[in-house]
Amino acid sequence: MNNRVLVTGSSRGIGKAIALKLAAAGYDIALHYHSNQVAADASAAELSALRVNVSLLKFDVADRVAVKAALEADIEANGAYYGVVLNAGINRDNAFPAMSEAEWDSVIHTNLDGFYNVIHPCVMPMVQARKGGRIITLASVSGIAGNRGQVNYSASKAGLIGATKALSLELAKRKITVNCIAPGLIETDMVADIPKDMVEQLVPMRRMGKPNEIAALAAFLMSDDAAYITRQVISVNGGMI
Repeated sequence: MNNRVLVTGSSRGIGKAIALKLAAAGYDIALHYHSNQVAADASAAELSALRVNVSLLKFDVADRVAVKAALEADIEANGAYYGVVLNAGINRDNAFPAMSEAEWDSVIHTNLDGFYNVIHPCVMPMVQARKGGRIITLASVSGIAGNRGQVNYSASKAGLIGATKALSLELAKRKITVNCIAPGLIETDMVADIPKDMVEQLVPMRRMGKPNEIAALAAFLMSDDAAYITRQVISVNGGMI
C-alpha cells in the first residue's frame, strides 16, 4: 500500500496542483473540499487516472467538531496519514479600521484555527504508526512581511508560521518533519483581480508564480530526500522579499 497524504483544499488551485504532483509520485490522496462537489469529483477523477487510491473528504476546516469526526473516521477506515498538507485558506481583505468582526473571525478561524483542527487529529496516529512522516503548511508572503489591507490574513499566516516551527520541535525525534511554504502571488482565484502592471511592480521576476511551482516544492518536502529538512519556512515569491 502506498503512503497516504491528506491535502486540504485540494479540489482546485494550489491544493489541486499539490495533490496531482503527489499522486504522480505514487502517493495515495485524501482529497479534501469544503463545498464544490463538482470540482472535487473532477479532481478525484484526475487523481484516479494516475492509478492511486483517492478518498474524498468534505468539511469546513473552521468547524472543529466536523473536522475531527471526518478525519477520525477516515483514519479508522484507512490508517494513519503519512503526510498532511494544510493548504485550505481564505482571505477577507479590508482596511483595518473598516474591518468587521466577521471578516476578522472567519479568516482566523479558517487559516489559524484550521491548523489545530486538521493537524491535531492526525498527529498521534502518525506517531503511533512509527513510519515518520511529513507535515507541510501553506502560509504566505503576507505572514512574513505583512500587507496593507490584510491585517487579518497576515496575522493568521504569521501565526501559522509560528505554529509550524513549534510543532516541528515536538515531532523531530519521531522523524516527522514539519515545514512551511510561503507563496507570493500565485495564479489562483484569490489574486485573479490584481492588474498585470501591479504584479510587475511588486515582483522582481515580473510575473505571478504558477501552482505547479508550489506543488514541486511540496512534493520534494514530502519525499525521502527531504528527511533532514524541518522547521523551515521556504518562500516562493519571485523575489518579493
